[in-house]
Amino acid sequence: MQEIIYKPIGIIHTPFNAPTGIPIQSSGGKGISGTIEIEPEYIPCLKDLDGFSHIILIYHLHLSKGYNSEVKPFMDKTLRGVFATRAPKRPNPIGISVVKLRKVRGGILYIKDLDIIDGTPLLDIKPYVPTVDAFKTEQIGWLTNKVDKMKKKQADKRFL
Repeated sequence: MQEIIYKPIGIIHTPFNAPTGIPIQSSGGKGISGTIEIEPEYIPCLKDLDGFSHIILIYHLHLSKGYNSEVKPFMDKTLRGVFATRAPKRPNPIGISVVKLRKVRGGILYIKDLDIIDGTPLLDIKPYVPTVDAFKTEQIGWLTNKVDKMKKKQADKRFL
């Protein structure tokens, strides 16, 4: 199979300097602010982005090295296939987050509600459109009884 090479379009800056202590999913990072510094050649690509309240960030998990086919996810005791999880150690370490876009000033995006480590290379940005991107789901697999526990734990962490 042909190798695929991506060039980052920018760098994500957040208050998280180490992998420990980062919220699990962007919904767990409510209120945490950061910025994205876009490379000068891509600044024209930001035209009209400021009309969206939320954006999808696609980024390279640059600190992730190697992967296991099965992992034990956060708040679970059972080994699961890595593709049935959101674990950062993956065959292609690509992360996605939906974040709040506060404003765009030149080549800087001001964002909020983060679960990303500082210095993460950004690969792409897409507008989040809830009527298109939010689906009513019938099944959420092994997470069926765990999502409410996860939300509660994230809420409890915000009050520590």
